Amino acid sequence: MKILLAEDDPIQLEPLYAALAKAGHITDATLDGETAQWLMQEHTYDLLILDWMLPKISGIDLCQQHRQTGKGTPILMLTARDGLMDRVTGLDAGADDYLVKPVNVLELLARVRALGRRSPLWTGDILHLADLQLHLATLTVQRQGVSIQLSTREFQLMEYLMRHPQQVLTRDQIERALWEWNMQPESKAVAILIHRLRSRLQPLGAETWVQTVYGMGYRLSVPEATD
Repeated sequence: MKILLAEDDPIQLEPLYAALAKAGHITDATLDGETAQWLMQEHTYDLLILDWMLPKISGIDLCQQHRQTGKGTPILMLTARDGLMDRVTGLDAGADDYLVKPVNVLELLARVRALGRRSPLWTGDILHLADLQLHLATLTVQRQGVSIQLSTREFQLMEYLMRHPQQVLTRDQIERALWEWNMQPESKAVAILIHRLRSRLQPLGAETWVQTVYGMGYRLSVPEATD
């Protein structure tokens, strides 16, 4: 998933960022609410992880602002406030879940997986498209009894395509989804990654599912004979 992580304490931010990256997530991280607000306006995320007490703009204000726009992106609130009314305030502001600091990374990852499963495509920790399965916990793709291990970047691309089946995705959209906001990939990075993913899918007989739409981008589509 593409995740925004806003946490004002760099000592806590670093291990959370590392754990999310190791789990295969693309994470934009920031230490203040103002930058988080800008990132939320400029980018599309699958999950927002917001610390309540961010400088400049608090996490609770960001949460309320985001919900007022009508967006339904899941929000996980981090905070040292563990009182009943604090939890009620956080949830009423629009947060979907609430995690009290200090954060245990295993619990954080479990909460992230739980929020990710709100997509109708998820069953447990598996993403389905026809008879193709993408396993979140092991970064593997499986079809008809054959399982292939993907690299982190290949998994991120496969997950993004499977979350947007049948949609034509431009190179810019893929770059924004797979690279952090302050990183600039090489011009052919997406094309090279698409080629690598097709090669990975070949033993599964699914390499043609990743289609090039000339002049527009790429699309993950199940051939009619296979659907």
